[in-house]
Amino acid sequence: MTHIPPQPGIMDIALYEGGASHVAGVENVVKLSSNENPLGASEKARDAAIRAAHLMHRYPSTDHAGLRGAIAAVHGLAPDRIICGVGSDEIIHLLAQAYVGPGDEVLFTEHGFLMYRISTLAAGGTPVAVPERERVTDVDALLAALTPRTRLVFVANPNNPTGTMICLSELERLARGLPEGALLVIDAAYAEYVENYDGGAELASRLPNVFMTRTFSKIYGLGGLRIGWGYGAREVIDVLSRIRGPFNLSSVALAAAEAAVNDQAHVERSRGENARLRAWLAEALAEKGVPSDSSTANFILARFPDEAAASACDAALKAEGLIVRQVGSYGLASCLRITIGDEPACRRVAHVIGNFMADRARA
Repeated sequence: MTHIPPQPGIMDIALYEGGASHVAGVENVVKLSSNENPLGASEKARDAAIRAAHLMHRYPSTDHAGLRGAIAAVHGLAPDRIICGVGSDEIIHLLAQAYVGPGDEVLFTEHGFLMYRISTLAAGGTPVAVPERERVTDVDALLAALTPRTRLVFVANPNNPTGTMICLSELERLARGLPEGALLVIDAAYAEYVENYDGGAELASRLPNVFMTRTFSKIYGLGGLRIGWGYGAREVIDVLSRIRGPFNLSSVALAAAEAAVNDQAHVERSRGENARLRAWLAEALAEKGVPSDSSTANFILARFPDEAAASACDAALKAEGLIVRQVGSYGLASCLRITIGDEPACRRVAHVIGNFMADRARA
């Protein structure tokens, strides 16, 4: 049998594992492991998807003009500077494919999204994880790690899985410190959860070395349809468009996303409920001896004394049908990332963790 070796770097990629959705022997589980919107997609988005299903035998648009126009109108952006992809994951992958090769370096923070490393290795580049400061992006550390080989710098803002973020002036300072030929990519998947935050859109409009990625998987509740978008210089959009699959988004996905972005009332409701329950859950857990950093996303990163305690608490939650995310793969083995669910789910999580910590104290 002929052995065909893959390109260098590919076998160094650990298989990505999404948030669990099942617990053996437990029915009626509550999934709080993938940062999904407990309110789901808006009714308008669901209706649009149903209508589009009647035309699923037709090929979808290749230029995504309708969706790009809707995104541009809502956010005040230029539609010809927008590219759409299969979640923001595909945009990240396209950026690495377009600009990274052997000998090139890609920077990201030590607890940054796993796709940065995966996409870098897939392109043959060298991933460089840069230390954070108390689970917050450290711009000075990123600037110190830059070399002439740096091609991309990924900063999730807010960050996943920490929930922390830095201000736009710090992102601009980072962008202005990049070497010639390097691009700052602001991953703003959770931007809609932050009041009066544009995700870096204005920076990407003004600075040619800044690119922003966004998703419909979080606050819009369309994770199952896989839709994301990116915004930046026309030159970058032109490059990415040349390697993007011409039919990468289905007609159903395009229709649902366009309806979703035009339903900003649903976004407002989702943001308000998330902020209310996030504050409640963080305070409830802190009172039980489980702290978390101030989160600006739709999850909190609960911190335990050590990895053993985090694993044991995860098991206690699973036994009650509550699935959260262990984040050892992010270098945070003593933490659990907990999606903000609906109010009953948040109260159940607080109750189980409270009992776990009380039992641990008595042991």
